[in-house]
Amino acid sequence: MSRKSRFSAISFLFSAFVFLFSSCIKAPDYVAIEKQDIENYLADNPTLAFVKKESGLYYLEVTPGTGETVRPHDTAYVVYKGQFLDGTVFDPGTDTLAFAVGAGDLVPGFDEGVSYMKAGGKSKLLIPSSLAYGATGYYIIPGYTPLLFDITLARIVRMSK
Repeated sequence: MSRKSRFSAISFLFSAFVFLFSSCIKAPDYVAIEKQDIENYLADNPTLAFVKKESGLYYLEVTPGTGETVRPHDTAYVVYKGQFLDGTVFDPGTDTLAFAVGAGDLVPGFDEGVSYMKAGGKSKLLIPSSLAYGATGYYIIPGYTPLLFDITLARIVRMSK
């Protein structure tokens, strides 16, 4: 065997070893970690009686609204604060946000949570990443990050027919 052939064989074996070894290193199970983070948050905050919806959204009505219920395509005017489960605020929501409910302009969990509200109501939403920014995240929000929102539905403008 020539020196060049021997070097190629050794290089191949080394590369194969590195590939096999690195494939044995298990990546973190981010879905399981996120699930545990949500369970820990709920356990650490037992006075927050969130209701888990079929979609996976955790919804808590803090103050029932006395106005009309939101309908798809209505324009909802909300004041909100967005934070991580550790309490770090990522969006202080200093302005009123107007959006068409159900139009897909916001993360699905936020849209869904507002759809349960009546004008004048206040709610908390715990949104798993599957209903927020998923595995990729968004700007300062890492992937697999559940989000917590405090929302006040200030008013509703009905879609004109």
